[in-house]
Order: sequence, then C-alpha cells, then structure tokens
Amino acid sequence: MPYPTTGPATWFVTGASRGLGLELVRHLLERGDNVTATTRSTERLSAALSPVDTSRLLALPVDLADEKAVRTAVEAAGDRFGAVDVVVNNAGYGLLAAVEEVTDAEARELFDVQLFGAWNVLRAVLPGMRERRSGHIINISSILGLTAFPGWGAYCAAKYALEGLTGSLAREVADFGIRVNLVEPGYLRTDFLRTHSLRLPAQATDGYDAIREMTDNHLAMPGTQLGDPARAAAAIISIVRSGTAPLHQILGSDSYALATARINDLTADIEAGRHLATTTDIT
Repeated sequence: MPYPTTGPATWFVTGASRGLGLELVRHLLERGDNVTATTRSTERLSAALSPVDTSRLLALPVDLADEKAVRTAVEAAGDRFGAVDVVVNNAGYGLLAAVEEVTDAEARELFDVQLFGAWNVLRAVLPGMRERRSGHIINISSILGLTAFPGWGAYCAAKYALEGLTGSLAREVADFGIRVNLVEPGYLRTDFLRTHSLRLPAQATDGYDAIREMTDNHLAMPGTQLGDPARAAAAIISIVRSGTAPLHQILGSDSYALATARINDLTADIEAGRHLATTTDIT
C-alpha cells in the first residue's frame, strides 16, 4: 500500500528535537500529517516548533535503548492516531575519537542509540506492518555508513552496522508490501557538530595530533556546512511519497562525491586482490 493519497499519514520519528529530525517533524505538521516524535526533551521540541500547530503531534520522552519503553511509545502512537504508516529512525549523535581512545562504555552507549535503539523500534512496528501488508521504514544513516575517516571509527562502526541491518531487512519484508530506505546525508547545517551532539573521548591519548586538529576543525564548522536540513527533510518526504527511491539514497553533493570515491577505491581493492582471492578455491 503506498503512502496515503487522501487524508493525513501517520509518522513515527525518533531524535526529533534537533537538526534533521526537528525539520522533518516541522514539515510533516505543516503538511497536516500525524506525528509521534520521540525525544530526550519534549519541552525543547515544543519550544523549537513554535508557532507551528502541534495538534497532530504526540511528543514522547523515550529511552530508545529501553525496548519496553519503545514498545509502549509505538502503542501510544497507535492509540492516538491509528496504524503507523512511516517510521524514521533518526536518533543519534557523533563521537569523534581514535579507536584506541573509545572506552567500552562509550562504544556501547553509542550503539545503544544508533543501532539497538533503531532495532527496538523495528521490532515494535514490524508486526503491525506485516499484518496490514503496508508501511515504510526510513533509517537515517550517513555518508560515514559508506566510507570511513580517522577519528570516526565508533560512529562509522555503528552506521555500517545499521546499513547491514537495513539491507537485510529490505529483502525480508519486501513481500509484505513494506518499503525500506537508507538515507545517507553528508554535512547538514545543523548543530550536530556542537558539543551536545558531538561527543569527545573522556581521555585523550598522546600522539593523535591529527585527530585533535580535525576535532577543532569540526567544532568550528557549524554554519558552514553545505547541506540544507529543510531540503533534506523535504527529500525524505518525497522518498516516502514516491516509493521509487533506491535502497541507498544519498543526500548532498558532498555525500555523492565521497560515495563515488569510495566505490572507486573498493573496486580497485577488489581487483588488486583478485589473483589471491581465486587461489583459495578447492580444486
């Protein structure tokens, strides 16, 4: 079943009080859609949306790592608006540190939000979507789910995991009429690169001067990013409305350039290793 052509659609959006999530919720409410938005601060979300009409908004404070809390939120969305048509797993934050510097606790907390939080949402919504044989899932990844840079190892690891999960999911649920897309933005002009959304290691290690310099450059970047979050939000809505977007939907010319470079590098690696690869077959 495609995106509703008459009447409002019902969306479930995580990470809604800042950045891309906030812009998406604003666009949806202005369209007249129903939105259940999860956030760490419903007060911040309400203040940020003013003066938008929020009569079609259900804002819920949810710890996405708590499976029971996520299930309760999805049930609340159904009670308020009826069946959820579209899910957008958007919640996340950055961690800029060398692999050596990331503690076990920091890595697990990051994965709880970026991967396991999204997985909890999927487990909560998929039974109803399968039963109705309709629905659309958008998992917000990043260009760093396709390529990698020094200092972003933990973030890349979480996004790569989300990419693998989503690729499998798309093939598992296609016969149930459920659409799935990954959205892979480049740099958006949001506050993602500010200290409340970009975490730094609790203990820096000597020797990683290049990463410290890159960190300083990223903290100075806000306001200069190429991507427009309002246009990105509109693009996500168009992905759902058209139902024709590819599984991997790049957003931003910077993301497109980096993805293309990654494909070229990967192709070169595969070809360079081709001879050794073929020597391991049983003959």
